[in-house]
Amino acid sequence: MADSRQPPGAPGADSETVDFGYERVARPDKQRRVGAVFDSVADNYDLMNDLMSMGIHRAWKRFTISLAAVRPGESILDLASGTGDLAAGFAKKVGADGRVLMSDINHAMLANGRDRMIDRGLVSNVDYCLANAEKLPFADDAFDCVTIAFGLRNVTDKQAALNEMARVTRPGGRTIVLEFSKPALPGLGLIYDRYSFSVLPWLGKNVARDEDSYRYLAESIRMHPDQETLKGMMVEAGFVRCGYHNLTGGIVAVHRGYAA
Repeated sequence: MADSRQPPGAPGADSETVDFGYERVARPDKQRRVGAVFDSVADNYDLMNDLMSMGIHRAWKRFTISLAAVRPGESILDLASGTGDLAAGFAKKVGADGRVLMSDINHAMLANGRDRMIDRGLVSNVDYCLANAEKLPFADDAFDCVTIAFGLRNVTDKQAALNEMARVTRPGGRTIVLEFSKPALPGLGLIYDRYSFSVLPWLGKNVARDEDSYRYLAESIRMHPDQETLKGMMVEAGFVRCGYHNLTGGIVAVHRGYAA
């Protein structure tokens, strides 16, 4: 199934509506509908990630943690933190003198993440905050590193979120975005489309008992800005030395920018 739809920000996009998968919905409706998706998938989130990616998501996250180059004593904000895979890695690296703040707009996801961090024994240097990435409740220059993994595509106003990430990142600090992107290898896109629109909904229906949510997740990936577009959005937000690494043939990309 080839995708001919235009990504967000493409010419002719209606500023009064935004993408929700392949639908166009009123801006206030997207946050509500995305919230309903993650309320539904929260309890099966880790299992479904393993099944959908065949476990490869763990390697993507390890690479992201390495690229962030977190040091002892630093302050880290992990947006759309979900069940806390990145936050757990950062908590071990910043040590007792550092802090990791897990933030998510969805209460069910953040509650699951908190439970998993407690199960991991990571409680002394981890805090939690229910927050909208477009309007972060933090002071300017508050964090050494800001990360968001597989969450930016669900944000209603992606540019506003990137602007906020730039605002709360200390000068010289870095922001990392791990997200699905556009396959860069010849022929991979067609294979990936067939997998996404057949296997993912099947897994959603038969494992998570929620086919519609996983169809939305597949569609949201196709509507997310490609590598160069997202890099340009980070530059627009004020980041410098922006670049990205393609993983698994470009199915996923890790973008990094530094606060000026």
